[in-house]
Order: sequence, then structure tokens, then C-alpha cells
Amino acid sequence: MPKVLDTPPRLNLPPASLSLRSGAKGVEVYDVLRGAWIVLTAEEWVRQHFVHYLMVYLGYRQSFMANEMAISLNGTTRRCDTVVYSPELEPLMIVEYKAPSVTISQKVLDQAARYNVVLKVPYLLLSNGLKHYCFRVETAADGAPRCTLVAIPDYALLSDK
Repeated sequence: MPKVLDTPPRLNLPPASLSLRSGAKGVEVYDVLRGAWIVLTAEEWVRQHFVHYLMVYLGYRQSFMANEMAISLNGTTRRCDTVVYSPELEPLMIVEYKAPSVTISQKVLDQAARYNVVLKVPYLLLSNGLKHYCFRVETAADGAPRCTLVAIPDYALLSDK
């Protein structure tokens, strides 16, 4: 079980207006996508700041995003940290968050890519709040998926694909 956050770390993201309160298990943050109070862990701190960044700075619409989206993968239930959808409710992006102390590595990309076997999105985004990587997923000539590092697109560009 992740440790409840005592002192939130500084992130490489703009400040976010987050609602915090003291709960039975420690500090909680209000998740606008889930409409619920969530125990504040380091990974949750990153998620809430990143969702705020996507909405406020890149034009992503709250109504087209979901946190902790359940998928079935090889007979087990997994949860995508955030999924971004088109206005037609087609999945466009999987966002995978890690705590700032966790390095974004090939292992993290592989995790998002496994989720993409189910959702088949054109973008995978990885962030630990300090470093952010966005990949465009395309199919190579041999049929294998290929990930190309790209800038995080504004929602208008993302949903036009």
C-alpha cells in the first residue's frame, strides 16, 4: 500500500488549485474526475497536478477524461491511471503516473503498452511529476507497434487524429 503523503514534493508542473482535507486515513485530495476524496499519496499528487495541467493549460475536457479506468487484460482487471477520450468517446490516450521517486523507465512504458493492447490508443503519456514523456503509437510495416517520442499535444490536436 502506498504511503500517505506527509509533505507534497515539488513537481515540474504548474501549480494546481487542489482541494485538500484531513480524512480518517490522512490527507485527502478531491479528484474532480472521480468526484471523490482520495487518500493523498505521492502518485496521487502527481495525477492531480497532471490532470489539472491537461485541463487548464492544454484544453483537455474534464468530461472526456477518466481516472482509474478499469480494463480486462489476460483475464485480470487492471487500472489505467487516466484515459483521455475523443468527443465520440473513443480512447485517445493512456496516462501512466508514478511517484516522483520512481524513475520513468522502459518498464513503465511497457506497462502502458500492455494496457494499450486493450484500448489501442494513439498516444501513451508517462509522468512522475518531474519528467514527462509522450509517445505516438503507430504500426510499423511488419505490424509491430512503434512508439515515437512527441510533444504532449493540445486536446484540439489530439482529438483531430
